[in-house]
Amino acid sequence: MLSINSNRINARIAVVSLAAASAGLSMVVMSLGKLLLFFAVLLVVLRNKQQPKGPASWQTLWTPKIILVILAAFAGSLLWTTGPFDHSMEALGKYGKFLVIPAMLILIRTRQEATLVLIIFLGFQVFLLLSSWLLYFHVPVVWATGKHAKELFAVFSTYLDQSIMSAILAALFWHLKSLAPNRLLFYGAITVSLLALGSVFLVFVGRTGQLVGLTMIALAVFWALPRRYRLASVAIPPLIALLAFSFEAVPQRFLTAGSEVSSYMDKPAATTSTGVRLYFWKTSLEAMAQKPLAGSGVGSWTTQYNRIEALKNTDFEPFKVASNPHQEFLLWGVQLGVGGILLLLAFMGAVMKDLHNMDAPIARAGQSVLAALVVACLFNSSLYDANIGSFFCLTLGVLLAWGGHRRHMTKG
Repeated sequence: MLSINSNRINARIAVVSLAAASAGLSMVVMSLGKLLLFFAVLLVVLRNKQQPKGPASWQTLWTPKIILVILAAFAGSLLWTTGPFDHSMEALGKYGKFLVIPAMLILIRTRQEATLVLIIFLGFQVFLLLSSWLLYFHVPVVWATGKHAKELFAVFSTYLDQSIMSAILAALFWHLKSLAPNRLLFYGAITVSLLALGSVFLVFVGRTGQLVGLTMIALAVFWALPRRYRLASVAIPPLIALLAFSFEAVPQRFLTAGSEVSSYMDKPAATTSTGVRLYFWKTSLEAMAQKPLAGSGVGSWTTQYNRIEALKNTDFEPFKVASNPHQEFLLWGVQLGVGGILLLLAFMGAVMKDLHNMDAPIARAGQSVLAALVVACLFNSSLYDANIGSFFCLTLGVLLAWGGHRRHMTKG
């Protein structure tokens, strides 16, 4: 997996490498990486130097096609959106991050290039991981620009985003370790995986990240079991949860969530972290019920929330801070109706289908990322979010490109 020939690295692959390295870094670096990536694709298309048809070309995969349908649906909803024009265009631009995936597939042309991009991507993720551990042990990290880097140990983004990224990193190294060319790198991959998983439960306090971490462990155990024992894997999640609750911070966070749910059931109000989510979800379902087919259009969630709440309470002050309900499926449902939820499920199904046709290590790594995306979207608008959403798209783009070319490589 880690051997690369001495081909000249041209500007095209340098741009792709920069984009891959930017995943999880500061918003400025990530935005620059994506911008250069899109310009590179535009130049390739205009100069008629598109990637020839092959295992990783976007013509042979389902994911890029579904992405084009999704973007067309959001763009078309501008015709009936109830949101302000500037909010709608901003929301449409956020979903433009989906184009990262086909851009990776178009620009990465050979297995050597795919391997180089994967190594750079993983290398910078290890850099983020080690930086978080240094912050945890109060070692000065001059490049940490996160708002609460010293208190919550997230280097560039939030503790919620980086805990999810760490859980995914643990799964990537665990499943790709079998492709290491020597035993040193094999055990190095295991070490990184354990460090990443440890950061999820010891360093960060994000509950979503911890749920993603539990999901990554459950999937790894499931795939490690012989087929005849996999039926017994239904007992894995509860056992893992009990193990995770041995860490001091984990039960405290989930017990807090339980008390917040109980408080909300007694008196529905957006006064706690969990209460805010439940209140947003309830109002989102009401908005969907009013326009179940076409939805209210891209960028309309805040407008619909304010409208519905104003009808309930004449003293309600319009909400200007949140632009999403902290739940990706409901956000798409409000904007595009039931069809929006089906489109999101179609995207996830397309990624699953494309990964299914690839070698087992890369397929399992990619499916773990997809499972992490599902869990994250249940409790946050992860694809809508600029930081973690870009991370997911960049990660899937790198894995799909490398997995497609991997089919022509000798299994190591």
